[in-house]
Amino acid sequence: MSKYELCVVLNAKIEDEERAAELEKVKELISRFGGTVTNVDDWGKKRFAFEVMKMKEGFYYFIQFDAEPSAPVEIENRVRIMENVVRYLCVKQNDA
Repeated sequence: MSKYELCVVLNAKIEDEERAAELEKVKELISRFGGTVTNVDDWGKKRFAFEVMKMKEGFYYFIQFDAEPSAPVEIENRVRIMENVVRYLCVKQNDA
């Protein structure tokens, strides 16, 4: 198992309950593909450096998880098509 970090930026215009539900969907995706969520870091609402999809801000979440090397590709494929996800990035963490 390798360690990964998934950054997800959610639409700032959605309600708190809907945002929590979207975050739960992402965590369920990680679990479905054999991953284990170790930490979720909520950075809150941040302003973008430039406009993205006619939006000026979004909610940032950093999710650390352990998974097999094939899992991040599958997770990214599902996150990519989620309606309220503005941006995402999954990176492998160094074992240092």
